[in-house]
Amino acid sequence: MSRHGFRSLRALVGAVAAFASLAAVAACGGPSAEAPAEGTRAHPVTVSFWAWTKGSQQVADEFNRTHDTIKVKFEEIPSGGLGGYPKITNALKAGIAPDVLSIEYPSLAQFVSQGSLKDISAYMTPDVKKQFLPQTIELTTMGDKNWAVPSDAAPQVFYYRKDLFEKYGIEPPKTWADFRTAAQQVRKAAPKTRLATFFADDPSFFQTMAWQAGAQWFSTEDGSWKVDTGDPATKKVAAYWQGMIKDGLVSTAPSYSPEWTSSLKAGTTLGYLGASWSAGTLAGIVPEQKGKWAAMPMPSWDAARPSSGMSQGSTFAISKDSRKTKAAMEFILWMSTSPDSIKARVTASTSTAFPAARALVPVARKAIDTSFYGGADLYGLYEKSAATINPDWLWGPTAAANNTLHDQLQAVVSGEKSLTGAVATTQRATVDALRKSGLKVEEGS
Repeated sequence: MSRHGFRSLRALVGAVAAFASLAAVAACGGPSAEAPAEGTRAHPVTVSFWAWTKGSQQVADEFNRTHDTIKVKFEEIPSGGLGGYPKITNALKAGIAPDVLSIEYPSLAQFVSQGSLKDISAYMTPDVKKQFLPQTIELTTMGDKNWAVPSDAAPQVFYYRKDLFEKYGIEPPKTWADFRTAAQQVRKAAPKTRLATFFADDPSFFQTMAWQAGAQWFSTEDGSWKVDTGDPATKKVAAYWQGMIKDGLVSTAPSYSPEWTSSLKAGTTLGYLGASWSAGTLAGIVPEQKGKWAAMPMPSWDAARPSSGMSQGSTFAISKDSRKTKAAMEFILWMSTSPDSIKARVTASTSTAFPAARALVPVARKAIDTSFYGGADLYGLYEKSAATINPDWLWGPTAAANNTLHDQLQAVVSGEKSLTGAVATTQRATVDALRKSGLKVEEGS
């Protein structure tokens, strides 16, 4: 799809949000409802902040320690998939949402299209934007307006047991063809062992694989949405993973389940198809395997053209009813660009999140202990992988795609449905959901 098509898509989402934002402004009494001279000695303010990411309390504490006129009141909430988003939605409906919200990239368009967030374009100047990885700015821009500040990027990465790869004579796979060959070698050498896991319980796992291959599920044409989960890239990815599942070459254990973690501990799962943030998660699950793991770029479809999608990643946004926009933005930009912020987060949580602010990458690199991975330069790997993220992928403004694909993938691993059939069903459900919301929609192939 052309760049014009993506601008149209962002314009369509932005138009819906603009209408809702006007209504919200009218309801709140207009621009004058903003706190006067907020965050000054004469008018100190407290900004409320909800998030689930590890280290957020310590980040808020560090901000409070170093700032006098703006203070932050932090509340930890469940992760988005475990109830955080319903809590946020209910608070927005009741008019009691906090000033600052943590929202993952896949869910941002949904909140924007509902008119739930403040337009922060006035604060996202060219000098501010250039501090961040360009792809993350693209993902937070809709209707030529900025709706959130990127927190981290999450390029795909493959983590693997270096010692067991050597034991079984396996070469780290550079391509998906190599990956299948390696999976066959593993199963032949140790019949109960698998190279990695296809996480059927996490729809973003498959979506990110499609993103990496060049898929574009959402676009617009002549003022209407177009949903296409049957594009050539998605079909290629679906056929590949269908074959891997059918031939028993990968595990299908749910992510972070006892089955999955026990297989890591027993050495019967040799690799983890994850993201930058996954390094800290993995080290926390099997700390006794320190020094046995390594990391490499995600296998690509073409060895000469490395590519990556982005698995989750988060942003900071301001709720529509906040009357402390200026103070909230000061906190958000400090949280996203300050070395003190990343140090507080990393020290508190051993997080391996990859900062979207490029100047913070050396800070994170220095703060993280990578001895679990043999002292490897993880952040050098993340930088190279992040540079290959396709900037043209956009998430749709409805949860229907995620919810339907989640249910469909369960049928795939049980043998009741094919992956191609699962994404086709996902497309129909997404189209229906958008039409019910009053939008004009066209189906792709």
